Amino acid sequence: MSESSPATKKGTLYVVATPIGNREDITLRALKILQDVDLIAAEDTRKSGKFLSHHRIKNRLVSYHEHNEKKRTPELLGKLLDGASIALVSNAGTPCVSDPGYRLAAAAIENKISVIPVPGPSAAMTAMSVSGLPTDSFVFIGFSPKKKGKRMKFLAELAVEPRALIFYESPKRILAFLEEVVSHIGDRPAVLAREMTKLHEEFIRGSVSEILETMKTRPEVKGECTLLVAGRQEGKAVGPAIVKAEISSALEKQKGGLSEIARTIAKKYGLPKNEVYEMALKVRGRKTLDNGINPQ
Repeated sequence: MSESSPATKKGTLYVVATPIGNREDITLRALKILQDVDLIAAEDTRKSGKFLSHHRIKNRLVSYHEHNEKKRTPELLGKLLDGASIALVSNAGTPCVSDPGYRLAAAAIENKISVIPVPGPSAAMTAMSVSGLPTDSFVFIGFSPKKKGKRMKFLAELAVEPRALIFYESPKRILAFLEEVVSHIGDRPAVLAREMTKLHEEFIRGSVSEILETMKTRPEVKGECTLLVAGRQEGKAVGPAIVKAEISSALEKQKGGLSEIARTIAKKYGLPKNEVYEMALKVRGRKTLDNGINPQ
């Protein structure tokens, strides 16, 4: 750029929500922005291309997904710094919410580039609005940890959460995940939302175990799943798996002696201290054996 040239004005990053199923669930503003921007960064260019074609929109597409996010971010950031306008879209719903986009949005903000939300569909909000569960307060979890050990500990920690929980899960893992929820969070009122806004939209309501039994009768499960689980109600007993998981977590973090751990957990769940202490002895003994140390 020559010394006499005016400074290049920075571009704008639009975070555009797109339909989670029905192609008509798109705002007029979103359609205009997708038409007018210089470039669309899409999680899957094929899927986004079909969507744009349906709405008779022609524009440049570039892939931006979890596997190339790290490499592609500097490229797109450079275009934004040069004054380009970019729309960020995911396969369905709102980008950056359990979808790619965080790196680019964070980089744009760090470089003082305008990041503008174009709101629209979200699987979590869509399912919550028709769940029948209390909607005044809830916790969006998204996908739980992939590694089983971390996931079990994570679910056990959520067992005391009084607000409704919103999970995302793949159709291939939903049966196993429902079993894990029963074991580590409890058998509570829940709703499983599947194929939302599509032809085979379905909402399965009941306890987690009832939903599990219903899903077991299916030859296969299709469509991304959104699971909503009621929060813990005061006075409701927790299962031994939850208490053991919390004892195990406290032992790993070395949070005080065994008696102190038992007292804290007993108070938290309204359980007899002696009962929790006995469980703690067994958990510690098992951990000692697992580590190859003689408890004697």
